[in-house]
Amino acid sequence: MTEAQLIRREKQRRMMLEEPVAKVIPIVAVPMILAMLVDSIYNITDTYFVSKLGTTATAAVGVNSSLLILIRSIAMGFGMGASSYISRLLGARKDEKASRVGTTTLFTGMAALVLISLFAYAFIKPLVIFLGATETVVPYSMDYAKWILVSTPFTAGTVVLNQLLRAEGNTRYSMIGMISGCIVNIGLDPLFISVFRLEVAGAAIATGISKLISFLILLMPFIRKRTMLDLKLKYFTPSKDIYLEIARMGIPTFLRFSMLAISSIVVNNVAGNFGDSVLAAASVANKATRIVGSAIIGLGQGFQPVAGYNWGAGNFARVRKAFWICSVMGTSGSIILGFFMAIMAKKLVGVFASTSDTEIITIGSYMIISQCVTMAFHAWVGIANGLFQALGRAIGATIIGLSRQIICLIPCVLILSGIFGVYGMASAQAVADIMAFMITLPMALLLLNKIKRLDMEQKDSEKNSNDNPEHPQEMARESVSM
Repeated sequence: MTEAQLIRREKQRRMMLEEPVAKVIPIVAVPMILAMLVDSIYNITDTYFVSKLGTTATAAVGVNSSLLILIRSIAMGFGMGASSYISRLLGARKDEKASRVGTTTLFTGMAALVLISLFAYAFIKPLVIFLGATETVVPYSMDYAKWILVSTPFTAGTVVLNQLLRAEGNTRYSMIGMISGCIVNIGLDPLFISVFRLEVAGAAIATGISKLISFLILLMPFIRKRTMLDLKLKYFTPSKDIYLEIARMGIPTFLRFSMLAISSIVVNNVAGNFGDSVLAAASVANKATRIVGSAIIGLGQGFQPVAGYNWGAGNFARVRKAFWICSVMGTSGSIILGFFMAIMAKKLVGVFASTSDTEIITIGSYMIISQCVTMAFHAWVGIANGLFQALGRAIGATIIGLSRQIICLIPCVLILSGIFGVYGMASAQAVADIMAFMITLPMALLLLNKIKRLDMEQKDSEKNSNDNPEHPQEMARESVSM
């Protein structure tokens, strides 16, 4: 490792561990927020251009969003499982072990997604039917899905590299990679859809190429030695202890994101029973609200490495402070963004819908407004989940991750649609957000009290053990695996 690399590494570590938390969180989080916003624009771009082909094509892209979520959920399981562990290792100054975890995660994650995509490609028609495609939507869904599956390795690589950069707090490079891919996607969509007349398949091809571009750009800082982590073949260490540690937080992350896909499939199937227009409306509304949702996720992902670093270093008071500052930022920001999105709901849906199909605009705008009303609850639950992930609390992270999409949303969709029809289905997500907040609140308060007790014990121990200067460092090392 060069002297320049060592200087950059120590500078980054000092920022995460010593500079004011209110300054550090925006530095780390803003690039992640922008990157997540760009990621949501990927999907919206496809929907916008495909919407010009008609309601059925719009519904097809919406159905396949569940497939994209499933692919990303597996990649996120690998990436965020490693990210939580790496942040704690870097905080405890175990840099080579962190590089081994990063390298192993990248190679394993990409290989796993290749095998899964090959299997899915062999059963592509039953797959899109399972995802919620109606008889008229199936041909369009298959055209889109096959190209998404072909590009799966690059999607996986992009997600994992993005999380590795985030783990070390190096979110600026992550943002550059994501934005570059988005620009390529926006430029290629009209070219492949309209000029080359590939229609729905063209949108998927454009997305696949954009993922390849993002992957290559995200790989560059590792190749140019601008990162704290080193990705080298010699660091590929497929050992039991690394995989178990990745799985501790990777499985809860996978469950959380995959349950988003499962809940989307349920919503698609219920919405499809009311007609293609309602299915398209649900697709448009969910993608629109994910603009705000992606900003919330970005803030939470920016907060996680700050919490992980300081947990690994034994700075327990700083972990609590970071959580409350992030909570204020997230809830206030979501209220402001939700307010403006609710005002613009009809116009927003109208951009992605035919002006002659008023049902899409009516149902879609209602879904957006109802979810904006409860957006602050959603924001706080996301930040609390980030705290559990950063500290390696697998059970708590799993429960919170499942609460919004599975424990609360699916029963709400089935029950409310059965009682109130299409508007019950459209209200389900807002009701689920309130219920998820009620589940998360006591869990988060218990964890914060435990962190507070650890902080008090540490201060008492330091006061009574001035003759043992190694003690704080020992606590820091132990906290990596707590």
